[in-house]
Amino acid sequence: SSHKHKLNFKRSKEACLSYIQDAMLQKQWKRAAEFLTFYTESLEKDYSREHISPSEMIWRIGTEILCHHSHSSMKEFNSFIEQMKTLGVKRYLKVCLEHAFHLLCNGLIDEAYQNLSLAESWRFGEQTVIQDKEMKLIQAYRGLLDYYSWSKQKNILLEHGQDGFEDLSVEQEMHSCFRKAAVNLKEIIKIPGVWDLFVKCYVDLLEFYGDHNEARQVLNEYAYNSKFPANPNAHVYLYQFLKRHGESKKSLISALKILHDIVPSHELMIDFNTMLQKSKKRKKRRLGLEVIFAALDYAGWKENVKAWSCLARQMKQIVISEKHLDWIKHEWNSRKDWWPAFHFSRYLAKKNWQENESLSYEKALVAGILLGKDCKYFKYVSHQGCKARVKRFRILKKFVNKHNPVYLRISG
Repeated sequence: SSHKHKLNFKRSKEACLSYIQDAMLQKQWKRAAEFLTFYTESLEKDYSREHISPSEMIWRIGTEILCHHSHSSMKEFNSFIEQMKTLGVKRYLKVCLEHAFHLLCNGLIDEAYQNLSLAESWRFGEQTVIQDKEMKLIQAYRGLLDYYSWSKQKNILLEHGQDGFEDLSVEQEMHSCFRKAAVNLKEIIKIPGVWDLFVKCYVDLLEFYGDHNEARQVLNEYAYNSKFPANPNAHVYLYQFLKRHGESKKSLISALKILHDIVPSHELMIDFNTMLQKSKKRKKRRLGLEVIFAALDYAGWKENVKAWSCLARQMKQIVISEKHLDWIKHEWNSRKDWWPAFHFSRYLAKKNWQENESLSYEKALVAGILLGKDCKYFKYVSHQGCKARVKRFRILKKFVNKHNPVYLRISG
């Protein structure tokens, strides 16, 4: 019966897709291609009387296979993509974008630009309005390639500037690329979203032509507009811009404070801590201690000598002055149950001593203050340092022994 036939076809189709998925997961691209061929042929055979658009599944699976198949060529890929474009009006612009990405990955920049230009001129009734976002992406990526051309022309001029190089055609081409890139990049970053690369390129264009106010406005909007998703990079770009232009420490600290709230393990936390420690305000110095403690909560920082040095230096100052020991106690209370095993085990003491003497010194100082003179990490490292007759380790041992009562106050 017709019902039974359709049911059997559905089952066989699902089985075929399962085989394709299995082959792709095992990177058996030839096998996956064979199953995809069977799949598409069966669709044509069983539904030849009906009008069917190729599913997005065929497009995505076929693209993935052609990208990895050992016998695939650019000609075959282009042919497949062109078929997907003509058969899928609703996803025409998405296919064009993917085609452009593939061309760029293979170094075919001019071809990618031409592909995007053709896509930008595409019109198909109401679909043009429906796919407005995709069209903006097409324009944005074309703007990105205009920026690339502008950058190339700029480098030519800069390289030959001192030699009296004068070529009006190069300069005119550069300004033309600037105008085209600026228009499209400016448009895309108005839409709420994550546009890191586009923002960086647009700001670079503005800075080169001295429009610093516009660049600052763009970065402020990208970082602080509540309509945009939370994005650590937005605050990084703003901070880097402010630093380049010699802005006040207050502005720099403000930018990094938000970055700290979003990503306390960011590499710029070293800069943040350093600025806070130099402040005359007690509140900021305390924040600096919080920042460096928080960074060292993450495994990626475990062997960061700069971070341990920052923490050791500030803790040593607090211990010597015997002021603000409550700051250390507050930070330590939430960590004393897991930091000893995470940072200060005997195994890590051996490993750090063998691999990085400076790291083991900074960590031993921190361990001695937080866990006292009987701490396994401190005892091992200070013993090895004194045994090797390294002067600073003898001084370290004396310092921790002298200030051991501080440990008792911190531990409560």
